[in-house]
Amino acid sequence: MKKAWILAAMLVLATVGVSFAAEDLLIDDFEMPVSGGAEGTVDFGSGNGSSVEVSASKDIKNTGDQSLKVDYQALDGGYIYIARGSGLDAANAAWSVKPSDIKWEEYSAISFYLYGTDSKAKIAFDIKDNGGEIWRFIVEDNFKGWKKVVCGFDKFFVRDDWQPQDADNNGKLDFPVKVFQFEPLPGTKGTLYFDTVELVKE
Repeated sequence: MKKAWILAAMLVLATVGVSFAAEDLLIDDFEMPVSGGAEGTVDFGSGNGSSVEVSASKDIKNTGDQSLKVDYQALDGGYIYIARGSGLDAANAAWSVKPSDIKWEEYSAISFYLYGTDSKAKIAFDIKDNGGEIWRFIVEDNFKGWKKVVCGFDKFFVRDDWQPQDADNNGKLDFPVKVFQFEPLPGTKGTLYFDTVELVKE
């Protein structure tokens, strides 16, 4: 009888654990052939002397078969972007879930995994809202190995150095969010790895 009770308790705990794990919504894990250009799966580029190359890494990965590998040099006055989402110049850069199908009110944050090398590089994580306005969150590579970076929607700030011409610039984060992008900030170079982008219930 005691053994049966213990097994039942373990089953309840396991069920609760699965329930908590299921709360996060995976929107991108980069499990696709990585390519750029008009028919690409990643919208990426650089300018004013900076450079970037994007590929898949089979060796360093958080989940699945691969992660997104970014080799870059970010010069002062230059810029870099690596984006996935809807309405981008790369026709096949959409997430695994359509932004319009997401119940955004159920989530308070967006997260991604970054493979740290303690390089001290700063990386901007930008999101584009429904009005085309760009919002920013800054993370520093000050750790080693994979780390989940959780970006609360209330911690994003309006990007003040550049906005798209068609952005509504209303200073309000309007859902659904349609795009996320990574931007290594000037004065750094090296290799970055990203994986497992999720919406988080906190």
